[in-house]
Amino acid sequence: MKSLNLPYNPRIDQLRWLAAMLVFLFHFYLAYRGSGGAALGSSWFGLVSEGHTGVGLFFTLSGFLFMQIALHQRTIEYGHFVRNRLLRIFPLFLTIFLLATSIGRDKFQPQDILYLFTTNLGMSPTSGTVVTGAAWCISLEFLFYMVFPFLARFAMEQGPRYLLKLLALMLFFKLAAYTVNENSELMYFSTFVGRFDQFLIGMLAALLYQRHHARLQAYAIWLLPAAALLVFGNSAAQSHYAAFGAAPKSAFWIFWSMLESGGWACFIVAWLARERSLLPAWLERMLNHGGKVSYSFYLLHMALIHLLQQWFGLVSIVPGVWLNAAILLVLSYAATWALATLSYSAIEEPFLRMRRNYGTSGMDKGAGQAAPVAVTGGVASSK
Repeated sequence: MKSLNLPYNPRIDQLRWLAAMLVFLFHFYLAYRGSGGAALGSSWFGLVSEGHTGVGLFFTLSGFLFMQIALHQRTIEYGHFVRNRLLRIFPLFLTIFLLATSIGRDKFQPQDILYLFTTNLGMSPTSGTVVTGAAWCISLEFLFYMVFPFLARFAMEQGPRYLLKLLALMLFFKLAAYTVNENSELMYFSTFVGRFDQFLIGMLAALLYQRHHARLQAYAIWLLPAAALLVFGNSAAQSHYAAFGAAPKSAFWIFWSMLESGGWACFIVAWLARERSLLPAWLERMLNHGGKVSYSFYLLHMALIHLLQQWFGLVSIVPGVWLNAAILLVLSYAATWALATLSYSAIEEPFLRMRRNYGTSGMDKGAGQAAPVAVTGGVASSK
């Protein structure tokens, strides 16, 4: 998906595709197990059994991408920034929210409309069914949007140490919250305490990527496999020590989001540092499209998986349990891809054409560094 505020980089879309794909695999696996399918017996399948890590990739990538935009722009106009973000996420999100309130109309209370801003807390209408359950993370994403221009300004004025100070505070919040919350797994998984550090780590990675881009390119040949191994190992460790849903209170979750996001930050940097693509052109085009429609794919995939589970259950087309599972997986993915493309064209794209530039590109003369972001629009002024 092309931005008006930063030169288009197709590898960002490829990472969006990867994030959506991992979450899809996770929910497909849960539905498959719920229908009586065989379990993945080893922790080394953690990227599937703990595929919710794709959400961590989404959050880390948001921090990285928007920090890149801040580094590219001299000024961020706060009103235009928020307007663009609303045009990007709200039309489809509101559609899903209205679907959720329609499904739960008999239990709906007028105050439930406030859950538009906090789908990650309490008993939001979107959390009442798996059909709309993926919407929980949108409120956290928008919280980040609301404060990002300020975070970017302070990070560019003070450098990485500002973000490191915030990460230290987040760790303190995690430690304190653990002592008083009995369902700490869910707290860390879906709230500010558990997730905001992932946006910050993404921003930190963008700052370091800008400063050390040439060196990263020189070592890209081994950096990518090392980063992939780190991501793989993190998911395996979580599957072994604190699988999602297995224990409501585990100390592993205190450090989980930082470990997860740190691995993904390394992978993002390694993926972008390569000078040449490792993928054939046809595959790149396909993954770029997957990234473009990833928002629709993410919000709609659970509904489609649920429908297919209800209609067909476990298919038995050919001999072999895992071969039948693979066939069902491919068919489910293809159907979700088609549905996401339809949704993007009908709901997302018309509003995306209404976006506008929210900053002015520029560099500090002589310094070779991007000027500190000045948040304008009545919120804060430049120096």
